Amino acid sequence: MEKLKLIALPLLKNYTEIKPALMTTSIFPRIVLASNNKGKLQEFSDLFSDAGISITPQGAFGVEDAIEDGLSFVENAIIKARHACQATGLPAVADDSGLEIDALHGEPGIYSARYSGQHGDDKAHNKLVLEKLAALTKEGLAKEKRSARFQCALAFMRHANDPTPLICQASWEGFILEEARGNNGFGYDPIFWVPEKNCSSAELPKTIKNTLSHRSKALQLLVAAFREKKYTC
Repeated sequence: MEKLKLIALPLLKNYTEIKPALMTTSIFPRIVLASNNKGKLQEFSDLFSDAGISITPQGAFGVEDAIEDGLSFVENAIIKARHACQATGLPAVADDSGLEIDALHGEPGIYSARYSGQHGDDKAHNKLVLEKLAALTKEGLAKEKRSARFQCALAFMRHANDPTPLICQASWEGFILEEARGNNGFGYDPIFWVPEKNCSSAELPKTIKNTLSHRSKALQLLVAAFREKKYTC
């Protein structure tokens, strides 16, 4: 298997500095993205492309989604990355991400993709969240108590038996709206309020979202770790 070569890179202060720092040379072998989720594939393709990292979706190898039976975002990310490594023989990166709502004691959490019982039914998931919060509002839940955050755990594995997966975690703080707004993004974006931009995540242009999101923050950490760790595949 190809070796993952590292070069000395300048300290990255923010996401916008990743691209020029990495595009000067090709330092990455082909990396498999362990996901078949269309929304995630598009978002990660944009993020990794901007970071100068070449990735290939696992679907290009005919790899199906792994069974996510972990009890945390980190566990599920490792499960998915290992599954892609085993199936392709290549290094793989996987994310497990979701929404945590404080008033719902962390729900939907790791079950974000299947919260309503239908895997990938974004509208149904959002509807269920709004219904649960509406019920709590009738019981006295204040608007300022609708705090929430997106969580992302990235796992990079050099091979299926990698004993030290590289784990990067990041979050994106916000609040849950009372109704959906916006047509961009996917998942819970239409009900996630971004205070610093005074709009929902689904109302953000893709270029702006990719500088703020939990995934972009986790990717910054991953890129920084790539240059600090000396991997051999």
